[in-house]
Amino acid sequence: MNIVALFLAEFDREVKRSRRTLEAVPERKSGWKPHEKSMEFGYLAYLVASIPTWLTKIIQDDELDVAPKDVARRDPPHFNTSAEYVAELEKAAADVRAAFQGTTEVHLQTPWKLLAAGQVVIESPRHEMIRETINHWAHHRGQLTVYLRLLGAKVPALYGPSADDKNFA
Repeated sequence: MNIVALFLAEFDREVKRSRRTLEAVPERKSGWKPHEKSMEFGYLAYLVASIPTWLTKIIQDDELDVAPKDVARRDPPHFNTSAEYVAELEKAAADVRAAFQGTTEVHLQTPWKLLAAGQVVIESPRHEMIRETINHWAHHRGQLTVYLRLLGAKVPALYGPSADDKNFA
């Protein structure tokens, strides 16, 4: 099995975990946050739904500027239901699958850059950035499960049973 197939298989497993987490998002809690320094629940759920779009950019583009100088910052879409977050995830996941299916191991060894305001923050091979992004996605999904617990929502089984879901997922 080559690295593209390995990434695609891992990606599909992580999509399932993210879908289960987003399905647990309670309605009309998007503005809630557990602490004044914490991000809002809706923004965090949106990150879990949309981080896969970064993988498409890593595969297809040579760089990404997360804070371009000449572009006004746009707020993410405002969703009220878990179904809206899941739909965002499914759209992003379809694009990522197509990107993986259209790439090669050789391409994933080529350099990629993350920029902020035109300055290089990170430059490394695409396969390393893909790994970092999947880890980053799992981190935010873990944060989201803590928010779910604090809101009294059920926490899904992700890498094994949770207190609310005894399944081995």
